[in-house]
Amino acid sequence: MSKLGKFFKGGGSSKTRAAPSPQEALARLRETEEMLGKKQEYLENRIQRELSLAKKHGTQNKRAALQALKRKKRFEKQLTQIDGTLSTIEFQREALENSHTNTEVLRNMGFAAKAMKAVHENMDLNKIDDLMQDITEQQDIAQEISEAFSQRVGFNDGFDEDELMAELEELEQEELNKKMTNIRLPNVPSSSLPAQPDRRPAASSFAHRSRAASSRRVEDEDDGIKQLAAWAT
Repeated sequence: MSKLGKFFKGGGSSKTRAAPSPQEALARLRETEEMLGKKQEYLENRIQRELSLAKKHGTQNKRAALQALKRKKRFEKQLTQIDGTLSTIEFQREALENSHTNTEVLRNMGFAAKAMKAVHENMDLNKIDDLMQDITEQQDIAQEISEAFSQRVGFNDGFDEDELMAELEELEQEELNKKMTNIRLPNVPSSSLPAQPDRRPAASSFAHRSRAASSRRVEDEDDGIKQLAAWAT
């Protein structure tokens, strides 16, 4: 068995050791990623430094230049190993995050299922059907009541509607006649009126002329009313 296998076997032999929580494992993985990132930066700087030394010595000091290139190769190898390790750790971290998310989703769905079950335990399908029938009946009753209120209410008062309409038309005609009577008649030309005497007439002839003038005035008013009535119709 390899030393690495013995290491993992020995580390997992303790059955009493509790497994770390997903949050603790994720925190450890992030710390490892940060540490390896710093190691990468250090190795990249060392590689650039050794490359500069090799160029500086060149052929003048071949031994120093070769030693610088050897160190550069070792640093490049370490950098490649770190890149692979980081890829593995990143993959493990993402898998653990997904597993933790799925676990939380499954746990919450289990809580919701238990809550739904507890709610449904207090429900009876027969009672629900009866309740829905009662609601439907009450809605129908409410609709009938609303329709009853909206219908036109008519009381049998014993009056003939045609007679009432005839009476209303008669009242309107009377009102129209009153309005036409109150209309001011056009002025009558002064040439059609009789000339006034220069002196006061006797009492009997004055009364006779007054009655004649009143009679003519009434006839003129009747003619004017007839003309207005003909014009109105």
